Amino acid sequence: MSAPHPASPAQEVRLPRIRYREALADDASDQAEVFYHAVMTGASRHYSIEQRHAWASALPREGAAWRARQALFTTLVADCDGRCVGFVEYDIARARIETLYVWPSLAGQGIGRRLLELAEERLKQAGARRMIIEASLLLAEPLLRAGWVSHGEEWVERNGERLPRLCLSKALT
Repeated sequence: MSAPHPASPAQEVRLPRIRYREALADDASDQAEVFYHAVMTGASRHYSIEQRHAWASALPREGAAWRARQALFTTLVADCDGRCVGFVEYDIARARIETLYVWPSLAGQGIGRRLLELAEERLKQAGARRMIIEASLLLAEPLLRAGWVSHGEEWVERNGERLPRLCLSKALT
């Protein structure tokens, strides 16, 4: 009897089951952690450690602050086994994506793209013709490849550090 063949790489890697839903108050602490780690780890190729520290300190790493943001913005989360592993916040009235973050080890698996698609669907339903975002350099690259239009670079200051980002838009026709 021959030895079984080892599993192919595609069989060995199992993507977690992700469910997309409206944010709950209980997601706020996870949102804080996703934000912090996405900035500190996920953005390391595009921003210096000083820039990332300044960026991460711009929003508190505590659930209460993120619960308050849920009252300001519509928030959708990517849920894996009851834990928020990614989220998008958007302002329906302004058709503006406020934030989009995914846990770094899950980046590149389509979670952020799906969160944006869901936000886009809801903005279209609300009558928006165009959506906008001020995207980090990390996020801008895939958005530009996906057909978003750049309206130029701008700089935002966080705790004395200047961080570049791009103003982008996408037609919702």
